[in-house]
Amino acid sequence: MTKARVTTPEAVRGFTLIELMITVAIVGILAALAYPSFVDVMRKGRRADAVAALTRVQHAQERFRANRATYSGALDATGADPDALPLADTSPDGHYTIALANAGPRTYTATATASASSPQSNDAKCKVLRIALGSNVNDHSGLVRFSSTNAGNVTDTSVNNPCWVK
Repeated sequence: MTKARVTTPEAVRGFTLIELMITVAIVGILAALAYPSFVDVMRKGRRADAVAALTRVQHAQERFRANRATYSGALDATGADPDALPLADTSPDGHYTIALANAGPRTYTATATASASSPQSNDAKCKVLRIALGSNVNDHSGLVRFSSTNAGNVTDTSVNNPCWVK
């Protein structure tokens, strides 16, 4: 005959409230440290939306100029306007608004501005991304420049611009 084991209060094992509270506090601290990094990585990833849209504009501009003596100064997603590029004025994922300016025989500027309805509107480092082809008299025609403007309206045209990570 086997004897039934009787459990006494000393034999019951488990977590105390203090141990659980310490665990929750540690998880909370780790989450507070990791969340800003996660948001920053997501923001950088959404910048690819602007880069893709501006690259499309750049390629469409070169195709347009191959058939005409000038670059286009407008976008028309319907393709109805023969003097406009057949592209939408928003980026593929809708995080940026695309615009053209300074269009001429040897120049154009394409900009991608973070949409107010997008999470990218909080991107303080790279609010506006820009591709410019010989856009002022001090530039050599045909020279493509990549730049960005932050939330404080400071423009970065440096080669190591973090908004144009290649």
